[in-house]
Order: sequence, then structure tokens, then C-alpha cells
Amino acid sequence: MQITTKIIVASAGVMALVAGGSAAFAAANQPAPKVSAEQAIQIAQKEVPGSWVREVGFDKRGTQPDVWDVELVKGDVEHELDIDAATGKLLKKESEAAESDDDATNSQTGAQNPQDGSQTGGQTDDQDDDDQDDD
Repeated sequence: MQITTKIIVASAGVMALVAGGSAAFAAANQPAPKVSAEQAIQIAQKEVPGSWVREVGFDKRGTQPDVWDVELVKGDVEHELDIDAATGKLLKKESEAAESDDDATNSQTGAQNPQDGSQTGGQTDDQDDDDQDDD
């Protein structure tokens, strides 16, 4: 009885190792994209000359082609482009007005407080970053 139990446990262990090893082998054998991140950026910047790169990401899409998602900014316009990672072909291009960070602008420029019209001056008494004034 003990020999049968040991064989079953050993068999289960071997099967787990084989299954885990197969999954790791399959993941390791995923082909690298034919188009590099640098190439995707160059392709995107040809579409939007004079822009700067905000973000680049690799998007595996399963049954659809894998893409490089490249976000560019030119002036006050954001551009999002999807570049096919296998062919370098432009698959999607979207543009929209860039979002401004009003909080950062107000704290740097001394903008008016919209509630009472007072000048913020870019300075606060808050020293401990808890979003509470320490008056």
C-alpha cells in the first residue's frame, strides 16, 4: 500500500513539473516583435513631425496583431498611434487636445482662487503633505 501511494505522489509531482516546465517553455518561446520600440517611435514621429514622445508600450492582443502603443505630444495636441509590431504598419491614429494640469499651473503661476478670488501666489502653509492647511 505504501509503495502505491509513493508512486502516485511521485507521478503527480512529475506531472506538475512537466506541466509547469511546458508553460514556462511556451512563454519563453514567444517571438520578439520584429519592429523594435525605437523603430515604432521613428514611424510614429514621421506621422507627427516635430512631436516628442510621452509614452511607449507594447500591447499583446492575443488573436489580433501585437502593437506598439506610442503617445506623442506636439504643441497642445496629444497623438496616440498603434504601430503593428510585426510589420511596422500604422494601424490607428487618434488626436485630441492635450489635458492641462490646472493644479500644477495654479501653484506655479499664482492664479486666483476660484472660490473667493484671492491670489494663491503658489505658496501654502502646508508643510506635511496631508492636504490640510497647517494654520
